[in-house]
Amino acid sequence: MAFLRMFGIQRRPAVLCPLLLGIMISFFGESASAARLKDIADVEGVRGNQLFGYGLVVGLNGTGDGIMVNFTTESISNLLEREGLSVDAQGLMLRNVAAVMVTATLPPFSRPGSRIDVTISSLGDAKSLQGGTLLMTPLKGADGNIYAVSQGAVTVGGFSVAAGGDAAIRNHPTVGAISQGGIVERAIPFDLFQSQSIRVVLRSSDFTTMTRVVERINTELGRPLAVAVDGASVEIPLVGEYRTDPIGFVSKLEQLSIQTDIAARVVVNEKTGTIVMGENVTLSTVALAHGNLSIAIRAETQVSQPEAFAEGGETAVVTNADVSVGEEEKGLSIVGGEVTLGELVGALNSLGATPRDLISIFTALQRSGALRAELDVM
Repeated sequence: MAFLRMFGIQRRPAVLCPLLLGIMISFFGESASAARLKDIADVEGVRGNQLFGYGLVVGLNGTGDGIMVNFTTESISNLLEREGLSVDAQGLMLRNVAAVMVTATLPPFSRPGSRIDVTISSLGDAKSLQGGTLLMTPLKGADGNIYAVSQGAVTVGGFSVAAGGDAAIRNHPTVGAISQGGIVERAIPFDLFQSQSIRVVLRSSDFTTMTRVVERINTELGRPLAVAVDGASVEIPLVGEYRTDPIGFVSKLEQLSIQTDIAARVVVNEKTGTIVMGENVTLSTVALAHGNLSIAIRAETQVSQPEAFAEGGETAVVTNADVSVGEEEKGLSIVGGEVTLGELVGALNSLGATPRDLISIFTALQRSGALRAELDVM
């Protein structure tokens, strides 16, 4: 093809080895990808709810909150007072207790007695939650009602030790978890089919994909029941036999295969050097020059001192620096036009661009208006 001939290379399988060190290219093929409806959309109303609560972790091996964390000692004093013991919070000096926040997500359709995972995060200056036990902690929703209760041994995926002035920390020891450590006490009342209709919402709104969803559903049902509400949601009424078995109807909809449309987008992560491009990314014809500037600085420290038996002079430290600058010579290359993603990657590889260089190239192409895609820099 003319695009490849501009670089003096013949069509052959693309070699991406130079990019594997720090770049990942997502190649989706030349046609729109098909996916099940359940993998690209959700049924409106089927969602989780976030819970949180304040608790105490006890049994720590001297890694709990210090005396400067007043709310921990106040919590212990209040807890003991409810048990019939009167203790002055000012006199407590505990290092085996830590104040924590407990968070969890209540899955949809959870019933009393169901178990959920919980996450425990330190509030004070505790060094580690390893080996601790969470006391019974009510978990509340946004409405202030208690929906679950959590208690149990805390599992921490790290450690923190210190002795003799040396310290070692692995991972994050002040955040732990309790698998299945929460028990649901109250269900969230919700009638999914109260409106006698089902609304399916795309996770990524797109008018083209929504049009295909409506056409696919109506073709499967044999009548025009599905109506697009906007670019992200479609509503299907429960009529006839679907009203008596709404769960089976939803299951049938979830298995429908939809030809999704992918927007032209380039996602760049400057921290990791990762670049992900969709299949529809193309370039306008532009002239591109790429060169690497290298700077080398070499410093050598020497000691200058008087010769033996010299009457004067003093010892001095002298630093000799050698700075050299070099620039790789690159000519202008013509890139762009109606090309596939594979050809675009091969062309950029032929320029000898590293992952970091590619980020700069894409940024410059986007500013020049030659990049026919949205550039998302993370």
